[in-house]
Amino acid sequence: MSYRSSSAAALLLSFCCALTPTARADDPTTMSWPAYGGGPGGGHYTDAQQITAANVASLAVAWVHRSGDVRAKGANMLSDDSRLDSLPKSSFMATPIVVDDTLYYCTPFNRVFALDPATGLERWHFDPKVDMSKEPLTNCRGVSSWHDPQAASDASGAKACDARIITGTLDGRIIALDAKTGAPCAGFGSNGQIDLNIGLTPHDQAEYSITSAPAILGNMVITGAMVADSQRRDVPSGVVRAYDVRTGVFLWGWNPVPPDAPPTDAQGRYTAGTTNAWSTISVDAQRNLVIVPTGNSSPDYYGGDRGGNLDYYSSSVVALDGTDGHVVWHYQTVHHDIWDYDVPAQPTFVDLEIGGRVRPAVVQVTKMGITFVLDRETGQPLFPVEERPVPQQGAVAGEYLSPTQPFPLKPVALHQMNLTPDDAWGFTFWDRGRCRDEMTQLRTGPIYTPPSLEGTVVYPGMLGGNNWGAPAVDPKRHVMIANTKHMAMVLKLVPRAQCPEKTVMPQLGSAYCAIIKPLTSPLGAPCTAPPWSTLAAVDLQSGEILWQKPFGTLENLAPWPISKMIDGGVEMGGPMVTASGLVFIAASFDGKFRAYDVTTGNELWSDALPTSGNAVPMSYVSGARQYVVIAAGGHWAASTDASDQLIAYALLRK
Repeated sequence: MSYRSSSAAALLLSFCCALTPTARADDPTTMSWPAYGGGPGGGHYTDAQQITAANVASLAVAWVHRSGDVRAKGANMLSDDSRLDSLPKSSFMATPIVVDDTLYYCTPFNRVFALDPATGLERWHFDPKVDMSKEPLTNCRGVSSWHDPQAASDASGAKACDARIITGTLDGRIIALDAKTGAPCAGFGSNGQIDLNIGLTPHDQAEYSITSAPAILGNMVITGAMVADSQRRDVPSGVVRAYDVRTGVFLWGWNPVPPDAPPTDAQGRYTAGTTNAWSTISVDAQRNLVIVPTGNSSPDYYGGDRGGNLDYYSSSVVALDGTDGHVVWHYQTVHHDIWDYDVPAQPTFVDLEIGGRVRPAVVQVTKMGITFVLDRETGQPLFPVEERPVPQQGAVAGEYLSPTQPFPLKPVALHQMNLTPDDAWGFTFWDRGRCRDEMTQLRTGPIYTPPSLEGTVVYPGMLGGNNWGAPAVDPKRHVMIANTKHMAMVLKLVPRAQCPEKTVMPQLGSAYCAIIKPLTSPLGAPCTAPPWSTLAAVDLQSGEILWQKPFGTLENLAPWPISKMIDGGVEMGGPMVTASGLVFIAASFDGKFRAYDVTTGNELWSDALPTSGNAVPMSYVSGARQYVVIAAGGHWAASTDASDQLIAYALLRK
């Protein structure tokens, strides 16, 4: 049943759901989804088992909520000229949470909504009033929750802000809201908010944004920030900061400067240009650890000016002590990263038996399509990792290169590690020849071929491999599910004197600006062979791939019969996995929402969304009924329309 054909059923289901009493927080017929990744260590996993392989074909739309927060049209973010002319369309990447039988989510414009999880009816909403005219990227992946067991009652017996929703904004604020009413918690910071721009070097609003759900550890809220890529050498600091979740009082900050280097400048501001933590941070309360995925240092594509070992913590997984933020351990996934291969996904926790011993692990997917499995207590790899020589020729003047890069022997890589003109692909001999000719003029070769003046084919591209939506991990089966992109990009460095007057990636303060574009044929198709996206299951205890298959199609993206010729289209988003053995994922730009068997990879169900669902789904139980929710609002890189539809599915009632 497609989204469009099931609209009548959706109205009926919504009416039926409205008659169902709201479950109490202590009702055994409820099951929450308390954090962005399902838990404080990610995983996108639910114990809910009502929806199974045997009945998933009966899923239908239960309710739809629309916020109205849409930037319908805008610049093509992959076109340098277009991006300078107008703001891009909105992206709806949110994964809701469900706490105390209320669903909370944030919109691309940073408004926060509280909904009845059984009906989708609004309970409250809050508008932080971000000036969206200054924000090229509209993005909010999620909100966080915290409950105060020590909250005092007022004269009426009510407890204001004993349960809080914590949200970040694109203009760099953290806001605490009363989970029952949506009102700002007056005792938190200044009138319910703290301004993270304080303590940073001067910057524009769009250069510093909170786009991922803050982490909660005990009585602390901890956050990094997205710092605009490739704009200038001295972008604002990538500092990770912790605040008291009751009062908003600052507790500690970790600026990723090298050991023994001062974290602040002479004015007391956090040292600029350090790597940031834009993705989702994980916390291990038992070990009092904050596990941070870091980006690469500024500027992204030229590292010759990164003096003083500024790369020390870039493109790494870093464990901080929750008490004071000092580094407990760190593991670097890319040395001297000049390809924007930052660590894009939430570090995911799972316990694994490796070598006859059960160890607490951190599973870290990367844009390179390779996965690191680390000991959560020490940061040491649980599978062997080799430091292998990588290309040393073709770098621009002033650049230096790491002679080696780390390659895990297990898990098996999910992406090809080499590309040459002989790998050129096309629908016909003509466009394949054009791709081959272009690739011959560029630098190609193994992964980590350096950026160059003539242009370097970067494969995997800067969007992945894997990105922020992956992975989902089934902790009982010890299986990781990851969606992987197989799209090449062309990266060209231009000497400063020859840079265009206006460019998207000026890298001001360095010797070069950067120009990036997809590697495509004159027909607009990738010059690399399909599939351009895959979905895979990996046994985390053996490191072997259980299955890997093309993901998505070119439906709605290419004319017939080409749309039927290719399996494995273009995607951005991520998967969720259930205890009943189902993998749910939208992500594909063909606008389908799909369910797969976690064991075989067989597709069991799909539905046509109103536009692409470039988010990560989640699931919960309310009133003894399991729901699966996906944000269907498109993505700035997709050719699909922008929208604002949060869609909940449930089994048809008998």
